[in-house]
Amino acid sequence: MSSTYKSSLVPSQRVRAKKHLGQHFLRSDEIAQRIVQSLSAPTACVLEIGPGMGVLTQYLMQRSELELCAIEIDTESVEYLHVHYPSLRVVSGDFLRLDLEHLFRSPFSIIGNFPYNISSQILFRLFDHRDRVPELVGMFQKEVAERVTASPGSKVYGILSVLLSAFYDMEYLFTVSEQMFDPPPKVKSAVIRLRRNAVARLDCDEASFVQVVKAGFNQRRKTLRNALRQLGRDFSQVPDSMLSKRAEQLSVAEFVSLTRHLVQT
Repeated sequence: MSSTYKSSLVPSQRVRAKKHLGQHFLRSDEIAQRIVQSLSAPTACVLEIGPGMGVLTQYLMQRSELELCAIEIDTESVEYLHVHYPSLRVVSGDFLRLDLEHLFRSPFSIIGNFPYNISSQILFRLFDHRDRVPELVGMFQKEVAERVTASPGSKVYGILSVLLSAFYDMEYLFTVSEQMFDPPPKVKSAVIRLRRNAVARLDCDEASFVQVVKAGFNQRRKTLRNALRQLGRDFSQVPDSMLSKRAEQLSVAEFVSLTRHLVQT
């Protein structure tokens, strides 16, 4: 947090406000610079989600090649950004309700120290807009970062692991101590990077693919034969070797194959 900002709230009130928003503000300039440097920015347009008091923003603004836009839900932080970064395009609102088609007419990258309470929802929105967002660099709760970047066979491999790795190359970059935040969270954090791969479309019905992946992991302890019964599909053309596995054992390619078999029957 910048020491030049004179808030109308006393420190204890600011901490309570941040906790209410699910936001933990990064206070390490070194970590902030590492995050910004991790963004290769294949697009000129960049959206920063939840900039708070601008710890990432100050370094993003130094990159003259970027057209930066920030969205922030906290009105106190919005006021601060307007005062300290007058040339910055700031949108006051909720990213999950943002009309991205209206805000950006061309592809854009995403960066941020994301609020923990909506981090998974941000990634689901990324999946929905995968054809317009070629890169995301973000700070997440460590267990979320590990789950997103997990490989088949891992106990933390899940829905987001499959959906995102179908269209993105994902990297776990580095871990961040809880002491680097104000207020300190009870868990460690981690920075990950997602870059759009060359897959334009999956070799199956994509809506059905999402449905199959979610159904498989919603009952992840069961074999796929039992977990997918809720879909009401005919399994007669699906190899038994596939149905006898659990969702966490299947790669993206195997989920695509499974979806094709189920849709064709």
